[in-house]
Amino acid sequence: MKTMGRMLPVLLLYLFLLPGCAELSSGNQSPQESTVPVEVSFWNPFGGGEGEFVERIIKDYNASQSEVFVKQLRLESNEYYARLSTALSFGKGPDVAVVHADRLSPFIKAGQIVPLNALAEQDGFQWSQIGEQNLQSISYSGQYYAVPLDTHFHMLYYNKEILAKAGLLTPDGTPKLEENSPAGFIRMLRQIAEQVPGVQPMAVNTPYFQESFLDLYYEAGGELFSPDMKHAAVDNEKSVKVLTFYQQLFEEGLSDLNDNTPWDSFYNGQAGLWFGGVWEAGHHLGNEDTEIGIMPLPPIFGSAAHWGSSHTLVIPAYVSLEEQEGAMDFMKYFSEVGGHIWGEAGHVPANLDIAESRAYRELPYRELFIQSRDQVKFAPQTDKYAALFTAMSEELQNIIRNRIQPEAGLKVLEKSLNQILAN
Repeated sequence: MKTMGRMLPVLLLYLFLLPGCAELSSGNQSPQESTVPVEVSFWNPFGGGEGEFVERIIKDYNASQSEVFVKQLRLESNEYYARLSTALSFGKGPDVAVVHADRLSPFIKAGQIVPLNALAEQDGFQWSQIGEQNLQSISYSGQYYAVPLDTHFHMLYYNKEILAKAGLLTPDGTPKLEENSPAGFIRMLRQIAEQVPGVQPMAVNTPYFQESFLDLYYEAGGELFSPDMKHAAVDNEKSVKVLTFYQQLFEEGLSDLNDNTPWDSFYNGQAGLWFGGVWEAGHHLGNEDTEIGIMPLPPIFGSAAHWGSSHTLVIPAYVSLEEQEGAMDFMKYFSEVGGHIWGEAGHVPANLDIAESRAYRELPYRELFIQSRDQVKFAPQTDKYAALFTAMSEELQNIIRNRIQPEAGLKVLEKSLNQILAN
């Protein structure tokens, strides 16, 4: 008992010092770096065939490093910009988001997205890797506000079986386009109608008719606005001819005005021709039930110019510096590494190293995609473009749906556009 009595103070002292010793002991070890990655929220509107390619890019990026973890929120395309605009206005939403190049200007003017020059330099991202037209589309007052991912546009998709039955397939498997003119193209469609009854000779993208219109209007040399962006310039002979051409297709039954899913009609073998996006290439070429070919849009209105746009990645202004750096790292990866996968989806990568690589160019029809990319006409830079594009979409729909005379409909369209430009 006496021995225990003498040892008790020693034991108490030991117990008192034990926590401190434990802390001292761990302090002698090398400090453990945090293993918790920066979480980056990524908003995008990519569904359908595109979505699976984005998922692969995100999965590969997350597996490639441990500092940043990207989680995505995929929104429906028809509600995407409304929700993104709300998020940017309230300062709470994604850390990185997709924005089409023609939608950038109002976000920049409102100070809702950050310039990327400094972040790019810090992360080692080289703007020289990006094609010149893509760079111009994201440049404002000497600053770059987005990382361009691609150029996307329309090509002429054709069903080889239908064209063969109509006697319009050449020995090398391409359409017989004997005359690049509206009249020549209509004669070809009439031949399909006569030889292959029960199918649409050509499916027209009536749900997004503004793009179908712009493809041929730009071919005809048309412009949407005056050079100073103060006045609309669509009420002219060129636009009348384009609208008259489409109305003739509907009136003769060469295209179905009431087809609300023309992309499915073509995919299911119910249409011979289709002006479809390059982003549909993987979808259509993967259809084992039909043999599909792709070629540049024929210059039936005089030139090879046509509508196109670009997906870009931006960082909102409310994002913390740490998350900005994580977002920039992901954007760099998407451009330089994920661009290979994005090219498989059908888009022409904005990263020149990828677009010019042998691996990309050996994909089906990609050499033709490159040719078409170089003829794309981007939208003009204006913070009013979203409103202008909406008005144009609505008025063009009204013209074709209600069979309004092009001259009368274009006067209404031009007046609507001028009101937006004046405000």
